[in-house]
Amino acid sequence: MLSMALQKIDDGSRQLVFLDELPWMDTPRSFFITALESFWNGWACHRSNFMLVVCGSANSWIMDKLVNNHGGLYGRLTYQIKLSPFTLGECEEFYRSRNVDLSRYDIAQSYMILGGIPYYMEYMKRHLSLAQNIDNMFFSKGAQLRDEFNRLFASVFDSPERVKDVVVFLSRKSAGYTRDEISDYLGISNGSTLSAILSALVASDFVIKYVPFGFSKRKVHYKLVDPFCLFYLMFVEGQDSLIEGFWLQNLASQNIVVWKGLAFENVCFNHIPQIKKALGISGVKTMQSAWSKRDDDKEGTQIDLLISRADNIVNLCEIKFYNDLFSVDGDYYRVMMHRQTLLEPYLKRGMGIHNTLITTFGLNSGKYSGVFTNVVTLDALFE
Repeated sequence: MLSMALQKIDDGSRQLVFLDELPWMDTPRSFFITALESFWNGWACHRSNFMLVVCGSANSWIMDKLVNNHGGLYGRLTYQIKLSPFTLGECEEFYRSRNVDLSRYDIAQSYMILGGIPYYMEYMKRHLSLAQNIDNMFFSKGAQLRDEFNRLFASVFDSPERVKDVVVFLSRKSAGYTRDEISDYLGISNGSTLSAILSALVASDFVIKYVPFGFSKRKVHYKLVDPFCLFYLMFVEGQDSLIEGFWLQNLASQNIVVWKGLAFENVCFNHIPQIKKALGISGVKTMQSAWSKRDDDKEGTQIDLLISRADNIVNLCEIKFYNDLFSVDGDYYRVMMHRQTLLEPYLKRGMGIHNTLITTFGLNSGKYSGVFTNVVTLDALFE
């Protein structure tokens, strides 16, 4: 019917067909993919003036049925557009376009919660503070996003409950877990099913995979970096009763202060290109990872972010979400030196370490501030 209708109105000019939310047309026993293959291969691909654009939020379906199709649609894609969440800079532009006046400090906090998703950001009211807006979205009667976590996974994934199990497990440790650890804990066979879940989570920007510094390539870790999921699982999921105004009342609580520190680490992992630009190494090949080491006295250390560079430098990054200039005292200086000592044996010969501070407003000049070779501020993440 579609091909007949198009033929009737074909005057030689461009014909564009746009199919939105394609995955939901593929209902059980509909043979939709077979029909789409027939439509494209038997009619549409032979017409020089025809363009077909398809779109879908169910990322796993798009990847399995179109991008990685091994049947009649194999190799048929001309171009792909992956729609990623907004960066901090794009969030700032979006808020300005809607006359929502937030400082960069507050925009960063909104990103820690909403993850740069414009659908969520549209709920921000210009006459309210950030904290009041968060209460409206999550901690008030009829809050728009209180049940969004479950809706989100039902709309994006074919097996939402299994995918949610993986996400909840990954939220337990900021450094992430290996496939074996995920498989053992959740009782999911370490085969094609787990591969499909992890691939879909990575493709949808919920998760990144990386090899921790100094580990073999077989020790790939999967780390949850989606801000919305991390916030929701920390403060909303499992709360039996609604506490009106919870966020505004608890801004100074230790729970929220600690969460901000961890959430800012994820902001940085999601803005590696901006950090590299600030360091002047945009064109240098790098690998990013977290790193932890337990030494002989069991004290050990945790490094928020390591950037291993092809020019024989490792940036040992300390990430601090702070409401003022960051100051380094004698105790902190010794901690940094201890971390450097623990890291050195794992470096290739000839590599150097640049201690790098990534923080909101910068570094206070003092006796020990020279411990940092580089300082990257929040403004740089908005570039």
